[in-house]
Amino acid sequence: MNTVLRQYIWLLVCCCSISTVAAQQKDTARVRSLDAVIVTADRTIKEVIPVQTLNGAALQRLSVHSVADAIRYFSGVQVKDYGGVGGLKTVNIRSLGSQHVGVFYDGIELGNAQNGTVDLGRFSLDNMVSISLYNGQKSAIFQTAKDLASAGAVYMTTRIPSFTEGKRNNFKATIKGGSFGTINPSLLWEHRLNEQLTTSFNAEYLYTNGQYRFSYVKKDGYDTTEVRKNGDVYTLRLEGGLYGRITGGEWKAKVYWYNSERGYPGAAVREEPGRFKHQDRQWDNNVFVQASMRKQFSQRYSLQLNSKYAYDYLHYLSDPRLDVTTLYVNNHYRQQEVYFSAAHLITLLPGWSVNAATDFLFNTLRADLVDFVYPRRYTTLGALATSLQLKRLTVQVSLLGTFVQETTKVANSAAGSKHEYTPSLIISWQPWKQPDIHLRAFYKRIFRMPTLNDLYYTFIGNKYLVPEYTTQYNAGVTFARDFPHSLLRRVEAQADAYFNQVKNKIVAMPTSNQFRWTMLNLGYTEIRGLDVAVQTNWQLSPAVLLNARLSYTYQKAQDFTDRASPYYGGQLPYIPWHSGSLVLNPTWQSWHLHYSFIYTGERYEAVANIPENYSRPWYTHDVALTKNMTHKKKTVRLTAEVNNLLNQHYEVVQWYPMPGINYKLIAGITL
Repeated sequence: MNTVLRQYIWLLVCCCSISTVAAQQKDTARVRSLDAVIVTADRTIKEVIPVQTLNGAALQRLSVHSVADAIRYFSGVQVKDYGGVGGLKTVNIRSLGSQHVGVFYDGIELGNAQNGTVDLGRFSLDNMVSISLYNGQKSAIFQTAKDLASAGAVYMTTRIPSFTEGKRNNFKATIKGGSFGTINPSLLWEHRLNEQLTTSFNAEYLYTNGQYRFSYVKKDGYDTTEVRKNGDVYTLRLEGGLYGRITGGEWKAKVYWYNSERGYPGAAVREEPGRFKHQDRQWDNNVFVQASMRKQFSQRYSLQLNSKYAYDYLHYLSDPRLDVTTLYVNNHYRQQEVYFSAAHLITLLPGWSVNAATDFLFNTLRADLVDFVYPRRYTTLGALATSLQLKRLTVQVSLLGTFVQETTKVANSAAGSKHEYTPSLIISWQPWKQPDIHLRAFYKRIFRMPTLNDLYYTFIGNKYLVPEYTTQYNAGVTFARDFPHSLLRRVEAQADAYFNQVKNKIVAMPTSNQFRWTMLNLGYTEIRGLDVAVQTNWQLSPAVLLNARLSYTYQKAQDFTDRASPYYGGQLPYIPWHSGSLVLNPTWQSWHLHYSFIYTGERYEAVANIPENYSRPWYTHDVALTKNMTHKKKTVRLTAEVNNLLNQHYEVVQWYPMPGINYKLIAGITL
């Protein structure tokens, strides 16, 4: 611990020394220190690294209500969905694995030191204004060290209160209801205390019984229909925010509380449908408090501070008296995380900026497992990044240092200290004076630490694991152009080819018997792919507008772990060769129609690419119709949705059937 603290103090002193010198300097160069602004035009062309964004208007038109559902429309993404509203939902970017994806909520990462994944199904779109997906890292260098510490990242940005002249309060109430006994009311209240200080409060409740019919072919060859059971979900989410303006910047603080109880419907056993009840239950209680401040002290120096405390409680119960396929499990897990960050942006010359950032994290995990060692993890991250812009050429370089030390209550059970340095290089070039086309490329080497489960889980953990490394290569082009005098008013397009390597991949292997497994660094994979995204805006008539969005992904993700294996070079499980989506949003006066199509091509459910593991392609069609009405400064929004219009029977994960055709009605009022 002393070593880590000394490293942290040294990095912090260095950063503070740099900031003090920079603050005393004077120059005419100007630094703009603003939060990310989400716009509907000219988005792609300004990014020097692959990014996809859905903003508030686009999110409202989609027939989705969680972050996991919205991310399906991005290229290069696979969402693992374990069936129904209550099923676990994790995201995988470019086949690197869910644990290589950083998930950020209003600029601060959501941590899970226990298993390294974040369930995106628990984040509603009710208060969300944008969702962005970055490959590699964000383009702007003014960011925390944690922003650089993932192979890919999802950024969720919630609403910041804004008021019209003379207005002090905003109110929004929404109620959703539909198939599977779903009831989902929410309330938003924003209040302006004065010109510099505003508050917000958001509450949402969700209940669904999760019961839906699904069909499949039985083992002896005839079709049967069964009802998905134990998929009920209860959730309650409360958020409060305080937002302030200061000279040259702003600050914000947020408290978040999420409570849920859900059943896990389990796998559908084809041989004897309905025999197993799947009575697994899970209770979650997640609380975090976070605050951030960004301020420009001078024309050369800006400062960003972030802090967070998070507490996560999970209770999992599996009773063999109710489900004979399981062992008795009644475990409680409690995680705590403390996080501090300081980032300093210094403008040395016009077009040349440097960012120095230091982050510190403290994680603990408690569990009522046999022989559990109660680990504590101390993580210090130091990052140095620079950006140089020369007319039509932009170059960004960064170096991240990660220092990890762990302690346990049980003697000689802690993993050894780890010290890693990882670089990245980003280049963007505008070949002609017209800003229509940009070429870009990036290289990034990064790693993910073994999770606390990987290292210390009873009978499975291995404290000698080393980090799992990824190396990313990307080359792409972006194009954007307006056509003010034609039916096609604007087109944005981006295409990126990439090659990824994952070394020392952590895999579970059996030991002396099938009951005791352990985690080993055995895996090596290579991923080659192509992502394409096209956004167009059409003016079909003076009253009819059309927005269209198309995405496509090709991936060849191969496992090269064991040369002696007959399945050497096979496609990774659940990674389709081809996938894509299409979204059409025609608008006429106050009427909005939404149509979306999602396609996932053929894939295999295991690294053994044999007929027994083959999974057929699946696709869904969703349709929604919305009517907006305004009367005396009140806006009423009514929506009717039909999802999976053709009643497609499909599985995202083997033996976890997804819902067929389903309906939803939504009514909302804004005051």
